[in-house]
Amino acid sequence: MRLYYKYLLILFKSQMQYRTSFWLLSIGQFFIPFAVFAGLYFLFERFGQIKGWQFFEVALCFAIIHMAFSLSECFARGYDMFSNLIIRGDFDRILVRPRSTFVQVLGSKFEFTRAGRLLQSAIVLIWSLNNLSIDWTPIKGLTLVLMVASGVFIFTGIYMLAATMCFWTVQGLEVANIFNDGGREMAQYPLNIYQKWVTRFFTYVIPFGTVNYLPLLYILGKSNGNDLLYMLTPVMGSLFFIPCLLIWQIGVRHYRSTGS
Repeated sequence: MRLYYKYLLILFKSQMQYRTSFWLLSIGQFFIPFAVFAGLYFLFERFGQIKGWQFFEVALCFAIIHMAFSLSECFARGYDMFSNLIIRGDFDRILVRPRSTFVQVLGSKFEFTRAGRLLQSAIVLIWSLNNLSIDWTPIKGLTLVLMVASGVFIFTGIYMLAATMCFWTVQGLEVANIFNDGGREMAQYPLNIYQKWVTRFFTYVIPFGTVNYLPLLYILGKSNGNDLLYMLTPVMGSLFFIPCLLIWQIGVRHYRSTGS
């Protein structure tokens, strides 16, 4: 992890060399999800509720998934931009270094301007929590933290799967955005508003349901006696990262050098 922190510090200093650009990009990232949230707000202004879910309950769901996405996009950006390393032949240099390829690729790119998106999500999170009557306990507070952490693991895992495909396709495939950007847009609402096959897919295959829906039922007191199960779902969702890491290692073993 010492190497990772060095990558973090070096890239942060390099981005702060152009501070005006950095702050303008951060402000832009603040307003990008704001437009989406405005659409959510006006939707509830018109219809009042969606399948029993009130505005601030869905706003909490929105804040959690966007917070997880912004953290993953900031700290796992190296995998999202991995195709550039393959195209330029820079991955060959990573392979000859006596350090983990996972850490080196993870530390190859950071997007600190995503702090703007993170700030917007934090504001929505605080606003929604202040307007919800939740009987808070230390376990519920921990569950909320685990929801965000699990979301980071899931989004990072999807980035890694998309990066692994580059070993065979060279160029990253846009189909991965169906599960990344599309998953983010879908998971900003509780899963039970969708058809059953969608709910099952995004619970048992791409486990966004373990981030935004099942533990949210526990926090809001809607779990119908399944408190322990729903409380632990973020931990189970984080396990999605393990097969993604294994698939990444398989891809690394099958990589053929460019000869550069």
